Amino acid sequence: MSLELSAPNRRRSFFVSALASAFALVFSASASFAQAVSPADAAVDAPSQTSGATEDTTIRPFHAHIPEAQLTDLKKRILATRWPDKETVNDQSQGVQLATMQKLLAYWGKGYDWRKAEARFNALPQFVTKIDGVDIQFVWVRSHNPNALPLIMTHGWPGSVFELTKVIDPLTNPTAHGGRAEDSFDLVLPSFPGYGFSGKPLDAGWGPDRVARAWEELMRRLGYKHYVSQGGDWGAIVSEAMARQAPEGLLGIHVNMPAVVPPNIAKILGEGGAAPAGLSDTEKSAFASLDAFYKKGAGYAAIMNTRPQTIGYSLADSPSGMAAFYYDKFAAWTYSGGQPEKSLTRDEMLDDLTLYWVTNTGASSSRSYWEVWGMSPFNAVDISIPVAVTVFPGEIYRAPRSWAKQNFHHIIYWNEVDKGGHFAAWEQPELFSEEVRAAFRSLR
Repeated sequence: MSLELSAPNRRRSFFVSALASAFALVFSASASFAQAVSPADAAVDAPSQTSGATEDTTIRPFHAHIPEAQLTDLKKRILATRWPDKETVNDQSQGVQLATMQKLLAYWGKGYDWRKAEARFNALPQFVTKIDGVDIQFVWVRSHNPNALPLIMTHGWPGSVFELTKVIDPLTNPTAHGGRAEDSFDLVLPSFPGYGFSGKPLDAGWGPDRVARAWEELMRRLGYKHYVSQGGDWGAIVSEAMARQAPEGLLGIHVNMPAVVPPNIAKILGEGGAAPAGLSDTEKSAFASLDAFYKKGAGYAAIMNTRPQTIGYSLADSPSGMAAFYYDKFAAWTYSGGQPEKSLTRDEMLDDLTLYWVTNTGASSSRSYWEVWGMSPFNAVDISIPVAVTVFPGEIYRAPRSWAKQNFHHIIYWNEVDKGGHFAAWEQPELFSEEVRAAFRSLR
């Protein structure tokens, strides 16, 4: 079923639907291609508008540079943080603890260096092109293997393209990581509209179906006649939307947050009911995880599903507010027992946070949730083209294959691994890369 809704449908059954819909949810461009595009040093917050005129389909090189004054302002805001009272419990049940945030922001304000992240980012071949009125920025890394399989990968929230950069070399150059040359990929890593250095849509309607069509157009512009798609969080939702649309060039998808919850189970979860009789142990575990998520972990999404502009003021004005809102999910969704520093370094998390800050995309990224109000990313969607799935233990829920077989009608790969969480490519890049290589092997 479609993940895009009409405005009236978005606004029904606020309490149940808002919670039920919650979720987090190398290096060479060819000389001939470089000569064919026009150079451009992209502005961070350049306007991107939909126009009735013929769209400029030029693919332009992209280079990021944040003005020093903007970074200085960020540090001043961090050091001027007005702190809330300490929590009244000894755990994270009220949210990110005060001592944790004070320690993180002390480093963000005095020790962290954005320029290092910016330099690593600019070392990658990056481009921007306008699709459906919005500038789409993307990393495009082609393998030295001429028979490499083209792969478009999509990040999620509160992630970014940064969460995918660790898997670039293992996927484009697998022999350097214990893999086979014939398992090489050409990688296309776009920033979701309204996220990172992509443009911010100025009109409503940029739900997963529209993004999926944009990704199809992007792959067509890059000259790929056949390709595969991969994603977790928003990336899974967009990959599944692409699979439902089944464009001619799409061979199959791999997801690490699959939408497989059967309608009868989804209804009970949406109503806050008890698990039905007859579930297997794996299904009971999945039900319990989703039940806990909807009842105690979905407040962030309920806000963005219904009031993205309201939360946007805090995300645009307060570094500590943004950091706490996002760090809460790093703690909850990494395979770390609530201590994300066991899975990600402080710099890695702050690279991501700073990208959201310097691009001022707190509000625009939140609107992607508003676009799917009333829908859950976990509820089953029918897909007939080949689907591959890897289940990571720290995911919001561990999808049972018994559920997946009801709606994924052509499962070509299924594996359950023993480490890694919601940010699988970020947390376990080597394992994740092995899974992606294995997942698509039969489609080459």
